[in-house]
Amino acid sequence: MVTENLQKVRERITIACNKAGRSEEKVTLIAVSKTKPEEMIREAYAAGQSDFGENKVQEMCSKAESMSDLPIRWHLIGHLQKNKVRKAVAVACMIHSVDSVELANEIQKEAARIGKIQDILLEINVAGEESKFGLRPEEAVVVAEQIASLPNVHLCGLMTVAPYTEHPEDNRAYFAQLRKISVDIQSKNYDNVSMYCLSMGMSNDFEEAITEGATMVRVGSLIFGERHYEITEGSI
Repeated sequence: MVTENLQKVRERITIACNKAGRSEEKVTLIAVSKTKPEEMIREAYAAGQSDFGENKVQEMCSKAESMSDLPIRWHLIGHLQKNKVRKAVAVACMIHSVDSVELANEIQKEAARIGKIQDILLEINVAGEESKFGLRPEEAVVVAEQIASLPNVHLCGLMTVAPYTEHPEDNRAYFAQLRKISVDIQSKNYDNVSMYCLSMGMSNDFEEAITEGATMVRVGSLIFGERHYEITEGSI
């Protein structure tokens, strides 16, 4: 099932890129594997999937350890608490959810300790939803400037979680706004800051995100099936 689902998602990415006049090589598919078992992840990897996204640090680290035989690129896409930074930096190739200078400073300390340059994205709450984490759009440029001075943190771009909607086309405005913010930051030419990553779009709206310039799309349920949250929050 996973292999066939992956192929269908890739075909949709190709079609979306063709419609937008973009190269599909410019779009990275991140398979969101949260709550999903190791055998499903191994099947996806065998089908050519190398980038996987996890919401919780402990689950990401546990899976990375149990599948250390595979050169998987683990992306932390969920909210990161400062007391989990050490574990996150040890495993994540990229942290998508940095939403404060304070968190970036903690990442800097840990990355410097182990001699790593940690790639990060700023999470922007473009839609202004109270239930979501992320910086306000007007905060992004100032925060990017402050993070630019951190030698072991590389700001690679921006991430957003758009509202769930039955009409995915509605989210194009949010994706377009994220792209505009990235252009604004790029125009400042801050050292150690590049805006080549736009992590936006999920199972419900990744095609619309690609139309608006997404370079990373985070797709879970279309690949692994719907999730059933039988475990309590924080138990992973």
